[in-house]
Amino acid sequence: MVYPFVFHPLFKERVWGGRELQTLFKKNLPPGRPIGESWEISDRLRDESVVANGPLAGKTLRWLMGNCSREILGDARPAAENRFPFLCKILDARDKLSLQVHPPPARAAELNGEPKTEMWFIADAAPNAELFVGLKRGVTRAEFEKRIADGTVADCFHRVPVRAGDAMFLPSGRVHAIGAGLVIFEIQQNSDTTYRVFDWNRVGLDGKPRQLHIAQSLASIDFNDFEPKTVSAPFSGDDRVKSAPIVRDPLFNVDCVTIAEGARHRLADGKLRIVAAVRGKLDVQSGSDVVPLAAGQFCLLPAGLQDTVLVAITDAEFLRVEAN
Repeated sequence: MVYPFVFHPLFKERVWGGRELQTLFKKNLPPGRPIGESWEISDRLRDESVVANGPLAGKTLRWLMGNCSREILGDARPAAENRFPFLCKILDARDKLSLQVHPPPARAAELNGEPKTEMWFIADAAPNAELFVGLKRGVTRAEFEKRIADGTVADCFHRVPVRAGDAMFLPSGRVHAIGAGLVIFEIQQNSDTTYRVFDWNRVGLDGKPRQLHIAQSLASIDFNDFEPKTVSAPFSGDDRVKSAPIVRDPLFNVDCVTIAEGARHRLADGKLRIVAAVRGKLDVQSGSDVVPLAAGQFCLLPAGLQDTVLVAITDAEFLRVEAN
């Protein structure tokens, strides 16, 4: 039995986190703690999302993958150990994240890590907010290593001013960091391997400096990746429903869709999809199942569903993720 699934979020305390997920999306955060991440769809060991709706409420995503993976995935490939292929989060960065990189597929195994390609969609941005993505043009590996040693490696990073509605694609091997004052929807491979290059000389939640991974980072960084830009794709459609492509990748496609109050948007059958509401309210309808979706909520739509329609209760914006 499959239907549109929503899950209880898993909140992660981070030294750079805050309380914006409660302010913007009414998340019921644990009191008095800096929450940096809300894991909305996760099939990680000891971090398995729990179904929040319908007859399978209380079951984990791990259980779903063990009992009905074909209906969930369709033709999409699972991650290792038959796990769900994606990890979906909302991030609240009140301070800068570490300068970091994820290992590319060709090097991940030898580095004892997992490749991690991801994309960011900016849901909220403070004035003058920025991302650190890729290298400044002309930076060499030798210069990068020298600046790691003298503590100025942040000067090697390309800085990108951003505002709400911007998006960035981050293939494995692209150095990056999220700047302060940003709330970001993140769609990524099911991986949690991060190699830190520099952490701004701060301490973690335990009062100690966080571990750096210099050798692994240098082995992972694409030193020919200069000054990437935010995604810029025009919207197409009509006054009722418009969409813009954000990511086209062998792993997943992502589109941003805006939909006017009362409008309907039908999803193609036979594909694993995820809908992430950025603003407004939607109803996800599949047969007799109706799942309300508010801003800050994700809905997993198994490949086995038929005739799935999104109905806008208010003017709304959402990300449509499709597995490849």
